[in-house]
Amino acid sequence: MLDLKGKKIILASASPRRQNLLKGLDIDFTIEVRPTDEHFPEKLQREAIPEFLAKQKAAQFTDLDDNTIIITSDTIVWINDHVMNKPENFAEAKQMLQTISGQMHEVFTAVCLTTKGKQRVFSVVSKVYFKTLEEGEIDYYLANYKPLDKAGSYGIQEWIGYIGIEKIDGSYFNVMGLPLKELYEELSVF
Repeated sequence: MLDLKGKKIILASASPRRQNLLKGLDIDFTIEVRPTDEHFPEKLQREAIPEFLAKQKAAQFTDLDDNTIIITSDTIVWINDHVMNKPENFAEAKQMLQTISGQMHEVFTAVCLTTKGKQRVFSVVSKVYFKTLEEGEIDYYLANYKPLDKAGSYGIQEWIGYIGIEKIDGSYFNVMGLPLKELYEELSVF
């Protein structure tokens, strides 16, 4: 069990998935989200992208003390040397799902732990293998679920994940947006 006595934990995420996942670690925390520019330098690739964005989110908290730990995070999908963030619209969401159909892609989640005096950034990768999706399956998912707030346009914990994912190499929770085992380990030594 983590010993976080005297520490205030703030999850800086509006994601209901991340909030529910962190609750699963039995950690008392509050939620505070501050506006952040989520653009990143084009030269960044793979885990460097979510690491940069997680640090950008943490940089918005300039009023910390040593007893407050901010947890920020970002998740991307990486396929064919290309990043997939959240889609801008349903047409882009459909294109993303067509791209990952029948392919393996990597999901990178970076987590940044920050106090007034220190910061630790780490990232986790999971490989996700999708079956070849039929157009009707993609259209059904887009019509019945909310792909616009998810990197790569899908939620592993939703219908498309149930019927489309053949296997995962790595952390399931990482694909959901928060690598719990690694976060627990990092908090224990932070």
